[in-house]
Amino acid sequence: MSDALPDCPPPPTSGAVRPVVQYPDPALRQVCVGLPDDPEALALDMLATMYAAPGRGLAAPQLGLPWRMFVMDVDWKSGSPAPLIALDPALSDPSAETVTRSEGCLSIADHPVLVTRPAEVTLHWTDLAGNRRSQRLTGVAATCAQHEYDHLDGILILDHERPEDAEA
Repeated sequence: MSDALPDCPPPPTSGAVRPVVQYPDPALRQVCVGLPDDPEALALDMLATMYAAPGRGLAAPQLGLPWRMFVMDVDWKSGSPAPLIALDPALSDPSAETVTRSEGCLSIADHPVLVTRPAEVTLHWTDLAGNRRSQRLTGVAATCAQHEYDHLDGILILDHERPEDAEA
């Protein structure tokens, strides 16, 4: 998920910036399975790439990789970095309340889409230490997690676009 230029410089990371796969590359439509042998090295590269883009989230298929993992940091642009590395994530308990936001995507340049999603969701993931974790997400964090999770199943914001919005 992308956004406007940052207000603050990106946090330092030891990862390498990689090229982001662009639509219509078929890697963006793959359903991801498994994890890499060294998820920490890939996660650091994903964070470096996300911050350099500059974005708020990045999923493995956006680097052309078939792994079920994403990174996100929705507050770094306001000066409060809090990166989350989600290995083998799952979403549950979506709220009945929905929110419609304009979402951008690092893999679909200059084409924001209005997307309606649950306003709250619970994210379950494995961290780099191998611990299974859960957190209730709201606001932009909930939207970002759902956006990145969609990537793991080959779903893009274009799939949420309504014809009447595309014509506007």
